[in-house]
Amino acid sequence: MNYPHLLSPIELGGLTLRNRVVMGSMHTGLEDRVRDLPALAAYFAERARGGVGLIVTGGYAPNKRGWLKPFASEMTTRLHAMRHREVTGAVHDEGGAIALQVLHAGRYGYHPLSVSASRQRSPITPFRPSALSTRAVDRTATDFARSVALARKAGYDAVEIMGSEGYLVNQFLAARTNDRTDAWGGTAEKRMRFPLEVVRRSRELVGDDFPIVYRISLLDLVEGGQTWEEVVDLAHGLEEAGVTVLNTGIGWHEARVPTIITQVPQGAWRWATARLKAEVSVPVCASNRINSPETAESILAAGEADLVSMARPLLADPDFVAKAAAGRADEINTCIACNQACLDHVFQNRKASCLVNPRACRETTLVLAPLELGPTRRARSVAVVGAGPAGLAAAVSAAERGFAVTLFEKAPELGGQFRLAMQVPGKEDFRETLRYYTRRLEVLGVDVRLDTEATAPDLAAYDEVVVATGVVGRTPQLDGIDHAKVASYAEVLSGAVVPGRRVAVIGAGGIGVDVSHFLTHDPADGLDDWMAHWGVGDPGVHPGGLTERKPRTPVRDVTLLQRKTTPIGIGLGKTSGWAHRAVLKQSGVVQVSGVTYDRVDDAGLHYTVDGESQVLDVDHVVLCAGQESVRHLYDDLVAAGSNVHLVGGADVAAELDAKRAIEQGTRVAAGL
Repeated sequence: MNYPHLLSPIELGGLTLRNRVVMGSMHTGLEDRVRDLPALAAYFAERARGGVGLIVTGGYAPNKRGWLKPFASEMTTRLHAMRHREVTGAVHDEGGAIALQVLHAGRYGYHPLSVSASRQRSPITPFRPSALSTRAVDRTATDFARSVALARKAGYDAVEIMGSEGYLVNQFLAARTNDRTDAWGGTAEKRMRFPLEVVRRSRELVGDDFPIVYRISLLDLVEGGQTWEEVVDLAHGLEEAGVTVLNTGIGWHEARVPTIITQVPQGAWRWATARLKAEVSVPVCASNRINSPETAESILAAGEADLVSMARPLLADPDFVAKAAAGRADEINTCIACNQACLDHVFQNRKASCLVNPRACRETTLVLAPLELGPTRRARSVAVVGAGPAGLAAAVSAAERGFAVTLFEKAPELGGQFRLAMQVPGKEDFRETLRYYTRRLEVLGVDVRLDTEATAPDLAAYDEVVVATGVVGRTPQLDGIDHAKVASYAEVLSGAVVPGRRVAVIGAGGIGVDVSHFLTHDPADGLDDWMAHWGVGDPGVHPGGLTERKPRTPVRDVTLLQRKTTPIGIGLGKTSGWAHRAVLKQSGVVQVSGVTYDRVDDAGLHYTVDGESQVLDVDHVVLCAGQESVRHLYDDLVAAGSNVHLVGGADVAAELDAKRAIEQGTRVAAGL
């Protein structure tokens, strides 16, 4: 495809963008300290070099009480503005445009100075906010405008005012969080006054030729959220106040509906953006779970939006746009919406990165430097054994540096455990990672040898060997383990075994949760079913777009058991684990902790819990009881004196951890 709509320019209030791709705002942790500004500049510059039309920064507070966390990013002084010229200059040097996002955390602030429209504490922070006084609200609106003006001094090409996701502006708009009775609350019109004043005052300070983007919440997805009529009235008011573009936001951070994680269907929210676009005359930007140029192009071609915002996809591949424009879309490293290295890191107060691209936000420290080869020096040879995530990352990264790479894989296909993961409902995008690596191996000319089990003598001639032989599922010590009812998770996910109606799953880590979802999911479910199961309704009928959930009808009866006494799924990622646990509950998965397994026989699974013996009459027992490293080849190579490196599951067989595996494979290749 040529992507004619996606790659066409657009003018926004005097600013001409070279295409319709917006790199959406996402806090990375590089914003919060002056010492990280060079790294932030390099991070954005690489995306600008990759062709993005407009970059939006992470959120910068307009005052200290708006911090996301103590001493977090802010744009409040001329000194801040001058320091940011390093960032804006780096982007401009690469031909890009960049906007500063102004964000007041409100009651989402993770600090005791937080303030909001009212005193209700948010469920995602431990601090109860103070209610802003009438005068303090007025001062805060002026603080927003001052930050906008400082952004212009800093060299930014535009600003984005964060009015969605449940931050302060959103808190003023919703009756849920605004119980004021003064001029800033009490009626829908008064609740809208705050964002309108922010935009009016900002426009007065920066004039008519500086683009102001407003991130508007289309669907709050919380009780007490805005009605659709209120959203439309706000959009009209923002147009009159001087907004240049309306960027769309879906859901508050505290919403119990997933909006961006992997189990959300691609392009799931485009209908809401189209509904807003029909109501306004300014350009509208679509967002959330758009991760391919094909999806973005289809949204624009259908007239559902004027621009498309993609945040995490530009973490995954800074050259996303350039590859699409050059007819190389099959080489794009696609975001799989896992959240494991981006949002999960941020919520753990760590710097963000990306599972499929560990160089993200580490552009100045994780460098794949090309080899310097003189006229008489040959490229050093590297053998990589194992084509799971760690091996693929090592092989591609080493080849990018200029090594002569041979990749050995004993299976007939690339992928290892990733090939199993992509069978799990909602993780279909994982196959895109394998597509990316397969294509990169072809482009880089890596010698790929499938159906080949390498031995130590086979590898003796290579300068370096990377062992990425992965893991095998652990087989627990259990009477009846060889019974016909027993199957491994690999057999089930690969389709080698099709379990019956009643299933027991042994082991409730990430794999056990995924397998339980796989076993209960109805493959006939589409987007409408997904919306219904999560209680997403017509916002014109249901305020905030939230309605009662439609019960799931599981295709199997599943019991999920674990030895641990801790709650099942407690170790899953912070930003997605709650949704996976909710699916188990919605699907009627029976969860049992503190179990001792006794045996499997014709009667089913025998186990003991709380001192009582139980029997589960099941058709199959699926083993998800952990993994063991496969590392005998590594031991042989060490004994032979080879230059050998161990990565991935072969190094550490804990929970399956593609994030660690890909980063480790990349770092080993960078250090060769």
